[in-house]
Amino acid sequence: MKGFDIELVGKIGSMALIRNGEHDIDYNVFSRIGRDLKSGMVWVSSGAVEIGRLDYIKRTGRELEGPKNDVMTDYSAQGQAILMQEYRRYIPEEYSVRQLLVEHTHFNDPEKRAHIYQFLMRCGRQKAIPIVNYNDTVSFEENRRWELDQLRSNGKEKIVECVDNDETASVIASLVHAKYLLIFTSADGIYLDPLDPATLVERVEGKDPDELIAAIDALQSHCAGASRAGAGGAKAKLEFIKEPVRRGTTVIIASPRYRIPEVISGSCPRTLFQVR
Repeated sequence: MKGFDIELVGKIGSMALIRNGEHDIDYNVFSRIGRDLKSGMVWVSSGAVEIGRLDYIKRTGRELEGPKNDVMTDYSAQGQAILMQEYRRYIPEEYSVRQLLVEHTHFNDPEKRAHIYQFLMRCGRQKAIPIVNYNDTVSFEENRRWELDQLRSNGKEKIVECVDNDETASVIASLVHAKYLLIFTSADGIYLDPLDPATLVERVEGKDPDELIAAIDALQSHCAGASRAGAGGAKAKLEFIKEPVRRGTTVIIASPRYRIPEVISGSCPRTLFQVR
């Protein structure tokens, strides 16, 4: 792992953890991911809000009602416990499992960024797997917007918003200088035509980071839509991965139907972004 502090930062989206037809958790996905996680990896996991929602419906037969921020907070708090329970269930017993809940403020403050970096480095040395998620329970939208506006008004040029966990994972991959950034999504990768699986883009390369980012810019013109309301979709994913790419990280977008070693080795469909 010469030149890199962390082997892999991975991320999975909410919808990739759910069996839509059954309105339940996809335990096979948790199992595939869990058994492949090891020291030197950081895992960013969405899903708390949606899993909390499904669990509440299962227990009460109805959805929560009320202001959106309150409902999101309550679902997130309920889902976080289940999310961690499932990762602990499937990650090998030889590894500790640690939860890290982050907010946009943590990455916009140098001291907090350094604190997170040191924590993640200790996890690798201590045979612990960090499971990272955005802290929806305490960071509601109105307050988040106010805090971001304050940063802008104070003249801060580069602001981390953490609008979704694709950005969170990309920021962490840059922070820890990861060799790989793996983004699991509901598709096999990035398509030239989202309606035609035959147009999967297998490789996006450049002779240097600038040429690779230019190729990513061109690919963004083919991207539209998102898997759910509030998600950024493929175009946003491609925007977020540019900073890790600049730092030499190889980025892969793939489906959680495949195991992490398969995705890294290229023995399954995927989209790979790398400097030649």
